[in-house]
Amino acid sequence: MSELIDPFDRCIRYLRVSVTDRCNYRCFYCMPSQGLAWEKREEFLSYEELTRVIRLFSELGVDKVRLTGGEPLVRRGLLGFVKELHKLPGIQDLSMSTNAHLLAGQARALAEAGISRVNISLDSLDPEIFRQITRNGELQPVLQGIDAALEAGMHPVKINMVVMQGLNDREIEPMLDYALERGADLRYIETMPVGEAGIEGANHYFPAHRILGRLKRQLGTELIPAKGGKGAGPARYYQVGAGPVRVGVISALSRHFCDDCNRVRLTARGDLVLCLGQEDRASLRDPMREGATDDEMKLLILRAIARKPRSHEFNDDASRVSLRHMSSLGG
Repeated sequence: MSELIDPFDRCIRYLRVSVTDRCNYRCFYCMPSQGLAWEKREEFLSYEELTRVIRLFSELGVDKVRLTGGEPLVRRGLLGFVKELHKLPGIQDLSMSTNAHLLAGQARALAEAGISRVNISLDSLDPEIFRQITRNGELQPVLQGIDAALEAGMHPVKINMVVMQGLNDREIEPMLDYALERGADLRYIETMPVGEAGIEGANHYFPAHRILGRLKRQLGTELIPAKGGKGAGPARYYQVGAGPVRVGVISALSRHFCDDCNRVRLTARGDLVLCLGQEDRASLRDPMREGATDDEMKLLILRAIARKPRSHEFNDDASRVSLRHMSSLGG
């Protein structure tokens, strides 16, 4: 089996797949206040096209796939798509990122279809602050979705909290209590300057070292790095007590996570995004629709990986930061 090795000798084993750019929330750090002009549906890859691309990546050594959006659960037919992906022999880890608003009624079916774990965005436990961040989103369906995922046996269920100065930074400790009560992992995330909305969100930047300091005071002890504490993604994990819960911190700005980057992103319109923080991308949709063979498609993927940059450069060169909104990149 071939492997995808980038110019910095990093092995790419992880593909994040956005199935739609649409979302039922309007989180202010993800989407601008004026909204977005949605892509036309015919611009999106069909499920058959997505399955083909993911199969090609699996034949090139990718074994981990995460479905993202926008919000993946708003796209019709997702359950059947998950079942097809679960049949691909090379994919060992099939997961999803969601805001969980629609998850309660679908969690068990998704788990049975092949989704083994979920990451769930939850930036506040206060209904009013939640509405402010999401622009009128409702908190209760999200909490119900988290409980449904746990009851369906998805493991781990990870809660993602973007910590923002002056908005939800008072909830660092209550969010940990909430996660501990449910046995869910928790990840605190620094704001990232991706797109116009992300740059606005960065005005509320709250650094990881202050988050960790708050957790130490709450727990009354030093945080012990979890076994295998780096994980397969950008978070640094810490064990909380003797139980199964881990706390992670994703420090996009204060301590970048690029040295071990093992991922690329596929947008809903078929662009292969090489780095969350930069504009360079390669279209896989257009050559596929023009009749490219599997071997030709693999060559395009290999050539794209050869352009993957060393780092996102959030701190170095603002002119090179991606202007695409997070909602179209899938985080």
